[in-house]
Amino acid sequence: MVAIFGCPNVGKSTLLNRLLGQKLSITSRKPQTTRQRILGIHTEGETQVVYVDTPGLQARPTRALNRSMNREALGALQGVDLVLFVVQAGRWTDVDDHALAQVQASGLPVILAVNKVDLFKEKRALLPVLEDLAAKHAFHDIVPVSARNGDNVDALRRCIVALLPEREHLYDSDQISDRGERFFVAEIVREKLVRLLGEELPYATTVVIDEFKDEERLTRIAATIWVERSGQKPIVVGKGGQMLRRIGEQARRDIEKFLGRKVFLQTWVRVKENWSDDSRLLRQLGIDVAD
Repeated sequence: MVAIFGCPNVGKSTLLNRLLGQKLSITSRKPQTTRQRILGIHTEGETQVVYVDTPGLQARPTRALNRSMNREALGALQGVDLVLFVVQAGRWTDVDDHALAQVQASGLPVILAVNKVDLFKEKRALLPVLEDLAAKHAFHDIVPVSARNGDNVDALRRCIVALLPEREHLYDSDQISDRGERFFVAEIVREKLVRLLGEELPYATTVVIDEFKDEERLTRIAATIWVERSGQKPIVVGKGGQMLRRIGEQARRDIEKFLGRKVFLQTWVRVKENWSDDSRLLRQLGIDVAD
């Protein structure tokens, strides 16, 4: 098993999707899009690799949701064989230092994936960046990649497979995750919220699937979008309901691709004050929080 670990917004989920060869984790340009651990299973012939996508590690989480995300990330370092530590090429912050310290404390072998190298027009400019990174830890391999374009991802995959121990497959060859369809449907709706609402309130929203019913010709899904304050509801709904329709239309198309069948999707927006700092509600949403 491989834990994909790092600070927010370095491209961990995009890299997971590339390694799997299909979209599993939702992505956006906004940090903290991933909130819970997601298992991605890649089986090719006799080789099976199980990846654990994690929320970006935060140095000073304040709300219950953020603390839960940190526990999810740190918990992924237990019970795995290898850490794939992801950083953004040319950007190293105090949070990266904090994340690396956690990786070093685990004692696990580490491959460093230096992501977003496509942002460098001159590849020679990468050399001093890679040298600086090599001095930070005895990484088993350092692999520059572009998760967005797929550059060098095959080489990264080979490095990962070479370090993993041989054992029986943990999952069936046709299984891609340990999560159910409801989870991924909610994540798809949330992805559209994060992408379409810009900087307005992506972290003040979450999605709950109220109904998931397979019928003869389609799957009928009802989803509730929760926001934290009454003033946020009109932003999600939009003028004349235009934004909510746009969210629903884009989500429905992606859900149909994911499920492989026609979908009828209904969405509602409701208000729950400070839901992201409400431990009881977070548990009801399936998010593990400590008291």
